Amino acid sequence: MTMPRLLAAVAERLLLGDGGMGTQLQLAGLEIGGCGDAWNLDHPDRVLAIQRRYVEAGSQCLITNTFGSSRVMLERYGEGDRVPAINEAGARVAREAFGGSAGFVLGDIGPFGGLMEPYGEVPRRVVEAAFREQARALVAGGVDGIIIETQTSLDELELAVAAAREAGAPVVIGSLAFDRMLDEPDVRTMMGVSPEQAAEFLADRGADVLGLNCGTGVDMVMAAQVVERYRAVSGLPIMAQPNAGNPELIDFEVVYRETPDQMAAGVPGLIAGGARIVGGCCGSTPEHIRAFRAVLDRLDKEANA
Repeated sequence: MTMPRLLAAVAERLLLGDGGMGTQLQLAGLEIGGCGDAWNLDHPDRVLAIQRRYVEAGSQCLITNTFGSSRVMLERYGEGDRVPAINEAGARVAREAFGGSAGFVLGDIGPFGGLMEPYGEVPRRVVEAAFREQARALVAGGVDGIIIETQTSLDELELAVAAAREAGAPVVIGSLAFDRMLDEPDVRTMMGVSPEQAAEFLADRGADVLGLNCGTGVDMVMAAQVVERYRAVSGLPIMAQPNAGNPELIDFEVVYRETPDQMAAGVPGLIAGGARIVGGCCGSTPEHIRAFRAVLDRLDKEANA
């Protein structure tokens, strides 16, 4: 069997992902509380412009604007009838952003936004059906892989990984959001999952890439430590997308203060820890990705000197 294009690439070289999408949509005019995923159909030119800026900054992997595009999420905006169309359009727009050049489109599946039974009120079958529908639509849109992002619960992660596999995704990435603990210098997800537990779980469920993104209090240094902990458990490729610092609420606006240079200074640590794909999450911008690109180019030049 031929190795998927994305896995072949990460085996040969480091890849650069993109940065935050939600904050960029707001800068483009999305009102607070609006459905940014619906812009794939209603304002595809604005989504395309954001993703083209990431490509121009050096991104080789683009994540589709479908983080909240499961039926459970979209029905909250009255967009349930457009689930397949929104996801397929998200894949097409991201592909178009590469302008015919080589690049990888990762279909984004985010949390469904609640708790499943028995901890919450949402039936497991509803979440399972939502992930299956979304995964099928992303694969129909032509993605190179599916990234299941910002996960904190292994139960939810398991359903999404299975849905992506069932849909025929060429590559499946499982990415968890870890938070720094208050009483010790360690990290766990909101549901208490450690990096080691996450790595073992994803490997056992057939994921192709281990990921981490978002999280509270996890800076570039701590993200590199999580990468190292993944690597100690599994030989699978790793993708790391930290936030641009911790969010601060200033004049009713969420602000991320970590500059492109500050974030870029932590990229060598991510690479040394074992990351094969690096990018940014909340608050990161095309300028951050451009700074990442400069660091990766420098590392490549030094390695081949």
